Amino acid sequence: MIKYETNSKLVKNGQIFVALKGHTVDGHDYIEEAIKNGASKVVGEKELNLNVPYEKVDSSEKYLKDALVKEYSAEVNKLKIVGVTGTNGKTTSCYLTYEILKALSKKVAYLGTIGYYVNDEVTEVNNTTPDILSLYKILMDALEKGCEYFIMEVSSHSLSLERIKGLNLVIGGFTNLTEDHLDYHKTMEAYLNEKVKITAYLKNDGLMLLNSDDEASSKFKGFKNYLTYGYKGDYKIISSNIYPNHTDLEFSYLNKTYQVTTNLTSKFNVYNYLLALAIVNNLGVDIPDILNVTKDIYPPKGRCETYKVGKGYAVIDYAHTPDAVEKVIKAYNELKKGKVITILGCGGDRDPIKRPIMGNIATQNSDYVIFTNDNPRTEDPEKIMQDIIKDNKNTNYEVIYDRKTAINKGISMLESEDILLILGKGHENYQIIGHTKYHLDDAEIVKNYNQK
Repeated sequence: MIKYETNSKLVKNGQIFVALKGHTVDGHDYIEEAIKNGASKVVGEKELNLNVPYEKVDSSEKYLKDALVKEYSAEVNKLKIVGVTGTNGKTTSCYLTYEILKALSKKVAYLGTIGYYVNDEVTEVNNTTPDILSLYKILMDALEKGCEYFIMEVSSHSLSLERIKGLNLVIGGFTNLTEDHLDYHKTMEAYLNEKVKITAYLKNDGLMLLNSDDEASSKFKGFKNYLTYGYKGDYKIISSNIYPNHTDLEFSYLNKTYQVTTNLTSKFNVYNYLLALAIVNNLGVDIPDILNVTKDIYPPKGRCETYKVGKGYAVIDYAHTPDAVEKVIKAYNELKKGKVITILGCGGDRDPIKRPIMGNIATQNSDYVIFTNDNPRTEDPEKIMQDIIKDNKNTNYEVIYDRKTAINKGISMLESEDILLILGKGHENYQIIGHTKYHLDDAEIVKNYNQK
């Protein structure tokens, strides 16, 4: 057990309670509860007289980070930690890596947007990369459960906030850079600079795997040891034939050519699979062994998750950035025999700049669009919708605020071989309205429609 805790409710006998000042909650207000639950010492930033030892520090956050690194980093770094950063593709490439290693009977854990996976147990997490204390707890748990490998998504926020401080990565991966999180980073240059920080966590003999077809990769090449993947990469895509439920891929590496069929579809998943393959290969597994288990590997929930419904197909995907939305719609345009109908919204209290961009991408590349709520949070859904449809010159859309109604309407419109793309929420089984989470699962709505 890690001896530090920041949540007074979780304090166990003998632990040190570190009072953090959060954006909405001040840990100093919960010191008495922490002591009542057994805290043997308290660390905080205020002058206090307590009936347990108390240490006043300039920054509780810095104290916690330094203490975790000093006392636990050597232990957690016994794991072979792989970290993948980039705007899109982190979840799929990390999850595929985890699934491949698992299929090869390796002891492995995965941490990212869709949760913490270990020994077929899944635990939800609040952020793609959790706060540093939660992360160290998870790493220690993976170690205690006998894992050798730990595959994790590394967000730009986590790099900016030093949430992975003290970790030594054996391999780092970069997927791509497109517009996202500008409400936080302000500029694309600042956003990329945060991503590049992942190289500071690579061990001296570590390896960076870079997307050869994304120009932002050049910014990572200051790290001495790297390989590339893509159409111009060391792991070189020769050809890919994409179908609604699988892809035939041919690629080469070190002058050898390989063919494989994956249970993935779309061009961007060719990149995700190749990155996963390159990671596992550089962890010491021969490529033929990886190809042998690929037939058993499927994409994660909410990433091009496909259902036969009505007369056509429904595809659920987490695409929620302009680039991801465009790539998904264009990928299915290449596959379609009928129409592509898209359901899309934008999250509230998040980057409003991308809303009209996504609205235009959807109407320009789809036969028909239904705009609906994503997670409006505390923002007025009508204001979000006005941003989405602002300056949209196309008329091939309608607005249905209720997401379940929008999905059912989209399914009812499907004719023979049509494809319905339900974008934005993917694996999420909730919708945030105001400060409240309500149960809502896109896949569940599709499945229930199938049972009507």
